[in-house]
Parts: sequence; C-alpha cells; structure tokens
Amino acid sequence: MTDSDVSTSAADRLFPALHPRPGRGWVNDPNGLAHIDGRWHVFFQWNPRAAHSERIHWGHLSSPDLLTWTNHPAALQPRDGRPDSFGCWTGCVVDDGGTPTAVYSGVVDGSGHSEVLLARSDRQLVDWQQQDRSVLPMPDPDRFSDSRDPFVLHHGGHRWAVLGGGHRDGDPAVLVYRVDDLTDWQPAGTLVDTSDPIAASVAGCNIWECPNLVPVDGRWVLILSLMGSNETVSNGVGASTGINAHENRVRYLVGDLEVTDDLQLRFRPQRGGLLDSGPAFYAPQAVVAGDRTMLWGWSWELREQAAADAAGWAGSLTLPRELALRDGQLVSRPAAELSALIGPALGVADRLITDHAFLIRFAGPGSLAVDGEPVLELDGPAEVWVDGSVVEAYPVSGTPFTTRGYPQAGWTVTGPADLFVLGEERTG
Repeated sequence: MTDSDVSTSAADRLFPALHPRPGRGWVNDPNGLAHIDGRWHVFFQWNPRAAHSERIHWGHLSSPDLLTWTNHPAALQPRDGRPDSFGCWTGCVVDDGGTPTAVYSGVVDGSGHSEVLLARSDRQLVDWQQQDRSVLPMPDPDRFSDSRDPFVLHHGGHRWAVLGGGHRDGDPAVLVYRVDDLTDWQPAGTLVDTSDPIAASVAGCNIWECPNLVPVDGRWVLILSLMGSNETVSNGVGASTGINAHENRVRYLVGDLEVTDDLQLRFRPQRGGLLDSGPAFYAPQAVVAGDRTMLWGWSWELREQAAADAAGWAGSLTLPRELALRDGQLVSRPAAELSALIGPALGVADRLITDHAFLIRFAGPGSLAVDGEPVLELDGPAEVWVDGSVVEAYPVSGTPFTTRGYPQAGWTVTGPADLFVLGEERTG
C-alpha cells in the first residue's frame, strides 16, 4: 500500500480492515491461490486505476499466517498487442516442477472469448514473466460464446485442467484437458454438463464460470459460479434478506472422478447445493494445502456505482474459509487462524454499535440491521463477522451468508448474542 492508499482507506469507515486488499481500485475474483514454501499467496482481479472493471491486472497479497498480509505490486498486467490486451482474467497458480506458474485467461475484447496463457515466476511469486503466445485458443466457438477460468488439478497419475464455458443462449459445460505438460493441452472431453440431471437441477444456467475441482474429505467437489441463471434453489438455512434466490449464484456438486480407458476425465455428481446463500458472494477459488482445502470468494458491492467511484474502491475478498463435508453437504467456516483476531468483549446486543470490526456470536435466532434497515436474519445460533461494509455469517447448522452494509449511524444487533472487538488492520 502507498501512503495515500493508507490514508484513504483509514478515513473510510466502509473500507474493510481485516479483509486485506489494496487501498484503491476495483477488486473481483480471487485467483492463483497457492501455499508455497510455507507462505500463502492470494492473487485477485484488480483494476488499480478506478472502482470499476477495466483492463484487469492480477493483484497479489501474501501472508505467513493468514493474519499479517503484505501487498505486492501487480503480478500480471494487460499488454497491448498480446492475447491479454483487454485483461488478465481468472486462473490458477501451480508449482510446475519447482517453478510457480500462472495459468490464466487472456482476453482481447469484451466478447467473452478468451485464450489460456502462462506466466512463470520465482519462488517468491513476485517477479513474473508473461508468455506472448497462448497455449490454448478459444475452444469450439460454434458451441461456446464464453469460455474461461482454467483450474489445474492432479488425479490418476495425470495433471488435468478444467475450463468453464457455455453459450449465452444455450447450456453450460466444463471442458477438461490433460496437461502433463502445461504447454501441451490435450482435449479430454466434457467433464460434466447439464445432460447430467443432478448438475442440471443444482446448477442450471447458461454459462459456468470459475470451475474449481478439489478433494474434500475423501470426495471430489466441483464448485461452479453461474452466469445467466434463472434457476432458484432453497438455501435451507433460514438466512435471508429478501433477495431473490437466483442471486445466490455459486453452487457445488459432490461426486466421483473417473479416468476412462482412453484418458478422458469424467465427473459423476451425486448431490449438491449452495456454497453461500448471500447476495454478495461470487467467483470463489479453492486451494489444497496439505490436508486442508481452503477457499476465498469475491464479495461484490451492493451500493450504487457512483458511491464506489466517489470512494475510489470497490469489492473485497472474503475471509479465508476451510471446507469440509458434513453428512454429504459441503460446509465452510473461517480458518482457525482467524481466532487470533478476536479481541475483548464488546458487550451485549440491543444497542447501537459504531465499531469498525466486530464479531457477533448468536446463541439463538437474531438479526443485524444497519441504520435501522435489516441486513441479516438468522433462525438459530451463528457467528457473524462484520468488517467495515463486509458481513459474513456462519450459521452453526447451515450455509454461510455473505452480504454488505453501509452504515452512516451504526449497526443494531437483536437477539441473544455476545459481541467482541476484532483485531486491527494487519496489511502493509
């Protein structure tokens, strides 16, 4: 962060202090999550020049402990005359034989077409060399109007990459490639599409974005962000804001992976549901680190663009969440390390709260309001993290719920709850 960034963010009571991000500019999808040589690296879509999406870079944060964060210079930047001239869009980072490598979508215009590009770095993941030529052109443009967001995984003795896609007037699909050599993408068919009845019922839409395929507790979980969906799915957790359910646009499928005799990879879903039931959550990315599978998401703004423009920033990443399966359902909770942020007791509910960041532990049904307007209602015990304008609720039984609130006067908590101060900003 520059000095001007620090002064800008410190003066803005809506700016998140515990959700690290640059002090200015637009932030969206988390990218390239990696845990390399004991350090966490979080990249993200970033426009450093304005509070809207344009000529997207990859921003970069790193931490040894998920508590103390360092802001680094942009890792990837759009380049005139190259396949990423319009932006360096979502992708992943893999440790390719000791060389950290970004695998990302390069775009040259706003059509939705993209190509897969590589960038190589040193072990600090700070200095990057973006390659000039793509390793995969836009696949099957007759079938897909949109395709992007490569994600790489290992299974069955091979390395694979999945790619989200679909047609704005058609159906979604996840394509898969065998990429034992990251410069040689061998088509391996369609991982899954809506010909599968479970995928169709859980994640019906036009385009699947940001596919993540990760192991969780001995099963495979496919995470999908839905574009153009008119489907509704009950969140089943008793958390609501009056927002239509079709705005809850991130779904998961739990199932099995199989490698066919001709080296095609197929995903067989068995069940699925909502990953987050709030109106301000999209495009998450997961990373496997040892025996943990961690996830960050994008919390977008719920205020007018003019307000974001005036503030000079928009968007936040969520808290890091640890994924697990419980009775076949995917659940997530804040990373255990974040308990170190919990400070002294702030008091009890039923009063105006003006603190910048605080934790609410509901013992039963309760609610949160900002300036008298309801933001969150819960029908049972839950933990709610409030940081500037970002609100993340974690019911004891149910799905996380991410939303936003923009206090002028303050927050009001009702119901049986204990409140705690949350630690000061630890980003530099």
